[in-house]
Amino acid sequence: MLGSSSGLLPAPPLAKNSKRAIRYKRCTAKETPVRLPSGGSKKLLCHSRFCFPLRISYNDRVRHGFAISAVLTDDSTMTTVGDDMENIGLLSIDPGLESFKEHFRYRMKRYVDQKKLIERHEGGLEEFALGYKKFGFNREEGGIVYREWAPAAQEAQIIGDFNGWDGSNHRMEKNEFGVWSIKIPDSGGDPAIPHNSRVKFRFMQGNGVWVDRIPAWIKYATVDPASFGAPYDGVYWDPPTSERYEFKFPRPPKPNAPRIYEAHVGMSSPEPRVNSYREFADNVLPRIRANNYNTVQLMAVIEHSYYASFGYHVTNFFAVSSRSGNPEDLKYLIDKAHSLGLCVLMDVVHSHSSNNVTDGLNGFDIGQSAQESYFHTGDRGYHNLWDSRLFNYANWEVLRFLLSNLRWWLEEFKFDGFRFDGVTSMLYHHHGINMAFTGDYHEYFSEATDVDAVVYLMLANHLIHNILPDATVIAEDVSGMPGLGRPVSEGGVGFDYRLAMAIPDKWIDDLKNKGDLEWSMNEISWSLTNRRYTEKCIAYAESHDQSIVGDKTIAFILMDKEMYSGMSCLTEAPPIVDRGIALHKMIHFITMALGGEGYLNFMGNEFGHPEWIDFPREGNGWSYDMCRRQWNLVDMEHLRYKFMNKFDGAMNLLDEKYSFLASTKQIVSSTNEEEKVIVFERGDLVFVFNFHPENTYDGYKVGCDLPGKYRVALDSDALEFGGHGRVGHDVDHFTSPEGMPGVPETNFNNRPNSFKVLSPPRTCVVYCRVEEKEESDDYNDEMSLNEFLAADGIAKQEDAEEVAGQAKVGKPPLVDGDGSGLNKTENFEVEDIGDDASDD
Repeated sequence: MLGSSSGLLPAPPLAKNSKRAIRYKRCTAKETPVRLPSGGSKKLLCHSRFCFPLRISYNDRVRHGFAISAVLTDDSTMTTVGDDMENIGLLSIDPGLESFKEHFRYRMKRYVDQKKLIERHEGGLEEFALGYKKFGFNREEGGIVYREWAPAAQEAQIIGDFNGWDGSNHRMEKNEFGVWSIKIPDSGGDPAIPHNSRVKFRFMQGNGVWVDRIPAWIKYATVDPASFGAPYDGVYWDPPTSERYEFKFPRPPKPNAPRIYEAHVGMSSPEPRVNSYREFADNVLPRIRANNYNTVQLMAVIEHSYYASFGYHVTNFFAVSSRSGNPEDLKYLIDKAHSLGLCVLMDVVHSHSSNNVTDGLNGFDIGQSAQESYFHTGDRGYHNLWDSRLFNYANWEVLRFLLSNLRWWLEEFKFDGFRFDGVTSMLYHHHGINMAFTGDYHEYFSEATDVDAVVYLMLANHLIHNILPDATVIAEDVSGMPGLGRPVSEGGVGFDYRLAMAIPDKWIDDLKNKGDLEWSMNEISWSLTNRRYTEKCIAYAESHDQSIVGDKTIAFILMDKEMYSGMSCLTEAPPIVDRGIALHKMIHFITMALGGEGYLNFMGNEFGHPEWIDFPREGNGWSYDMCRRQWNLVDMEHLRYKFMNKFDGAMNLLDEKYSFLASTKQIVSSTNEEEKVIVFERGDLVFVFNFHPENTYDGYKVGCDLPGKYRVALDSDALEFGGHGRVGHDVDHFTSPEGMPGVPETNFNNRPNSFKVLSPPRTCVVYCRVEEKEESDDYNDEMSLNEFLAADGIAKQEDAEEVAGQAKVGKPPLVDGDGSGLNKTENFEVEDIGDDASDD
């Protein structure tokens, strides 16, 4: 069984985290009087730290102790911890967490108190998250109203093209809550600030110096491309009706299991330049759909002034990245994706903010206290490794800003969910730096836990799922905190999935440091199945992290310089290329089939894109040459890239047909170290992976659950996937009973039935159980299911291209999906039944 005797484990932690974290420096809490923008006098209670008695030894699994941080409260709304706090559902799921009951009671209380305060003073969480209708620029009767929260400013003006950058006639007024506002009346029936004109917020600091900043809630920001190093300008965006993009297509049904295509719009062009939203929609989305993905995850959508940050140093949280187009262009992209049946997730960064002053949120920090700033003060407010600012999640206006940001992207642009970046940095005061998480529960629930951030994430997930019940929300967490992927109502943090971030490290370690015969089947199986049941994971062999400069993709590690000379189908494949393509298919497929409840691939890796990603920067002469995708490689029929691409599409189509990713049945029946074979079942499919570099096993016995007849469903060795065609697809494999029914110890590898197969070296073959009546329905003797999958993939390509054309002219979409995709969390058991050798 997966896990301990209770069937539970903390999620597998990543042994190291080289890019996330700074040292934790303890902050002393104080009590400060503040005012709520909605009125009323409250106080900020900064509770002193307290810990329960610690009894730590090598054998101790748990330790008590946690940080109690600042929370905006008033005595009349504080929750009494009663029976509702005693019955935290997460503790009944994992009894090992019982020792941390006080921690969960405390953070649940903090969450409930914060939520009640928002309901009392703002009309509810959803109303609170409509801040973009109050702050920033908004049309109100007879004019434009602009509001900005800047309590440290002494005076303020609005400046821009509309007033010649002279704000003397547009001075703003400050209310008791630190909010500056001004109403600019229409002129001659037209808005005083023209659409698409530049604007900035000018204010005076305490030392009398005036500074110009981009409004915090700005919805569009641009920079003069002809001026090197020029600062960004805020842009007033309010297009006339004729220029607004109107969505034509409904959101697709939520998939039972997300098959995610991670993409960066800017670097998706085959040319050395920044690609546009519309070009991506027209040229790349059809490719994604043709490969049978059901979800697109977009990176770097939110404005970031430094392109090479990969979108993770956000400067303007409500603005789309202007490099690829304007807000209407992004809406076109999302609508096109929906027309193709693709859900769209945003890579959202609420873990930190760019350190930029002139064009970022950091420009509003002029040395004031944390309660008058978006960020913490001192070391707690600065991330040394990322050179960025850290949010004060206990601050009322920070909560309004970030929660409104989520609602903005969901409702204005119709995103279908989020992938939260840098969650580990949020969860702990140490941000994960120099932390080798071992899975010991005290690592997750102690003084190091940032309860303010945990409460924010609970509020965020509650809000997202209230606004869009079918949203998909994913956490990028390397620590494996228990409960991260359980509902808020149970005391969890509320994410639907977490990224299985330990898996890529395992593959890189094997590929770089071990020979093929040194690969451990037990270790591979363990790495892929080592996850908490009831908390779903997105598995991936490689993402954008493994593609950036200084690292190599799996294909490039496997084939290196041979990718420049050995990829032509017109000559025999060099041994390195033959091995590389075979292992590329196997690594990605076993990761998908065994590693989680969803799957992710980064743009281009599906066909083994060569080389690495290097954004234009001073060190490479500001070149875009390594910041693009060479789609021509996969489109050329005489190159071998097409084989990896076709297999990727077939993998996804297999799940679309059999829904094995969504199945809770996952049984590993054999991990044979000598033969280098892994056999497992997912759903009713039987998977056989032979990692041996040389050995072919004829008549290899594999265990299975259900009796009957089995045939090949997918074969990596098929000719259409660049293999050698050694496995017959028209062969019927009949099962034989093993041992006594209902007595597993008498069975073969603890399976009640078995059948025999041919297993060539470096191949993976999937077998499906076939009912007699199905034979004429799905395929005949002239076409194997493997070939059927390949042919269906070609049809999907044609359908995607047709739909792309229909979307342009507004025709009804061709959308796949049965509409039954409610992502329900179920107990997920994994059996690992040893490494018994094949028994002929």
